[in-house]
Amino acid sequence: MQNTLAETGSIAAPADIASFSVPRDYNAATAFIDRHLHQGRADKTAVIDDAGAYTYAELAERANRAGNALKALGLRMEDRFAMCLLDTVQFPALFWGGIKAGIVPIALNTLLTDRDYAYMLRDSRARALVVSSALYEKIAPALAEQPFLEHIIVDGEETFGHPRLGDLMAAAPAELEAAPTTRDDVAFWQYSSGSTGAPKGVMHCHSNLTATHVLFGQGVLGVREDDVVFSAPKLFFAYGLGNGMTFPFGAGATAVLLAERPTPESVMRTLEKHQPTIYCGVPTLYGAILADRALADHKGSPRLRMCVSAGEALPAEIGQRWESRFGVEILDGLGSTEMLHIFLCNPPGQRRYGTTGRPVPGYELMIVDEDGQPLGDGEIGELVVRGPSSAIGYWNQREKSQHTFRGAWTYTGDKYSREPDGYYVYAGRADDMMKVSGNWVSPFEVEAALVAHDAVLEAAVVAHIKDGLLKPHAFVVLKDGFEPGDDMAAELKAFVKNRLAPYKYPRWVEFAETLPKTATGKIQRFKLRERVREDD
Repeated sequence: MQNTLAETGSIAAPADIASFSVPRDYNAATAFIDRHLHQGRADKTAVIDDAGAYTYAELAERANRAGNALKALGLRMEDRFAMCLLDTVQFPALFWGGIKAGIVPIALNTLLTDRDYAYMLRDSRARALVVSSALYEKIAPALAEQPFLEHIIVDGEETFGHPRLGDLMAAAPAELEAAPTTRDDVAFWQYSSGSTGAPKGVMHCHSNLTATHVLFGQGVLGVREDDVVFSAPKLFFAYGLGNGMTFPFGAGATAVLLAERPTPESVMRTLEKHQPTIYCGVPTLYGAILADRALADHKGSPRLRMCVSAGEALPAEIGQRWESRFGVEILDGLGSTEMLHIFLCNPPGQRRYGTTGRPVPGYELMIVDEDGQPLGDGEIGELVVRGPSSAIGYWNQREKSQHTFRGAWTYTGDKYSREPDGYYVYAGRADDMMKVSGNWVSPFEVEAALVAHDAVLEAAVVAHIKDGLLKPHAFVVLKDGFEPGDDMAAELKAFVKNRLAPYKYPRWVEFAETLPKTATGKIQRFKLRERVREDD
């Protein structure tokens, strides 16, 4: 790519992915926002949110005003500010405006507790916080005794005595010169989910955004200028940030944002109203839509050409049922906050349900044993990846950074095996695997078998040690209309026995109304393991 990228360059995928590069002097906001004004897309719709539609020219002006408003507060290049915002046009305006000014946005999960927010604000040493009015009372208890936080700005009508973001932006200049950043400068942070300890600040540089767009957004999805993209996962997720901003803005397409919580009803309503061509979801939501009888006659978007799933592995049964009902395949993939987006995915037209597909072009994958030595096809080990979107590291966590980022390789903590033709099969997280009768058992494999039963909405399997022997213990959420009990438990055990090797079936089936999950929607199996131990 050229140094004049903001005026004449392109961030479409090169014919040879291996030739992908980013110039040394680089500001990602000029590539993803300003470029469109020079390439004839100023009047093209960039964002549709609950309040209306916004062109690329309007988004660019909002981003400029947001960056200038941050500078007017006294924030300087490389300073950090936290943003706890709902998915509206103000999120991309603030995110890209900060990046353009060289000020580092930290996108906070809107579903956390005040204790989490208090930790992240102290840990990041953010000088400013911008929060949606609807979220303020949730985060307010975390604002006391914050030694580094100097400014609190509220987006919305009720400001709780703080400056209003809209007022600050209105008073700020509409033009902003991009900060003299490089491709290796830190552009933004995201915090890991914290499912295995305190959340870690993951630092990404400017070039990482472009890498994910070129390699996955263009190289796999082939996002086009005429696409309309809707992501149920929110923008504060690494997965949602790519779906809802990086990929559509990289292609000059349109992003649909939904401020409210993504439920089966709200997602289907959005699909029908805005008729996106690409929909990105998570396995739980795909399954919930299929199970919701009230939505049985809803057809979604007739323009839909592609669906994507990540966050957790997609059970084959859900993928098959979705494709049968809507006529659109789901491309199941694997990404992480550390790698910013998906690096392993089913290719369009070559999807194989029950697998996570093949490496995204531009990324290299290996499966290794406990000593870091490569394993052969069919052997289960830890998945490691290297590619141009890897994070710089964890903020102020040297030991954890060295454990995860080893040279060019990032250790994912996911257990996988590889089939002879190069498709990868998920086995579970490293700490979720169990050995039964001398054989490794993947909890995901048992869960996928359970979900294939017509009565099962969700399932989670953990290890249960009884009389010194380890066996699978299943927690099952049933669909509406099905009754839990001994007969159903026996039926589910027999169902799994008929689909898997006998030693893999769950010896215990426990019914639950819901499964414990992180704010990112991942099942917290460690809580289920604790519940099993307490019951012994």
